Amino acid sequence: MSREPDGLLRSVRRRRERHDRWRKSGEPSFGRYLAQVGVLGWIIVIPTLLGTYLGRWIDHWLGSGIFWTGPLMLCGLALGLWSGWRWMHGQ
Repeated sequence: MSREPDGLLRSVRRRRERHDRWRKSGEPSFGRYLAQVGVLGWIIVIPTLLGTYLGRWIDHWLGSGIFWTGPLMLCGLALGLWSGWRWMHGQ
């Protein structure tokens, strides 16, 4: 009977793989860290802007002021933050 590893075991294995990669390649450069910050920023900003754009388009189409802009902007922000969190934990 094969058993799937539990969360702790998966976490320990992932940590060991990261440590082995670090030992082979060394510490990432400042440019690499800067690139990661930039990617993380865009992962959060793009869904927020898309939600805002969609909300403004719907509000313009319906003539409803900013009724849809706020909620869709927040939905885009939530999606961006969730995506950023997933991306950071996948690194």
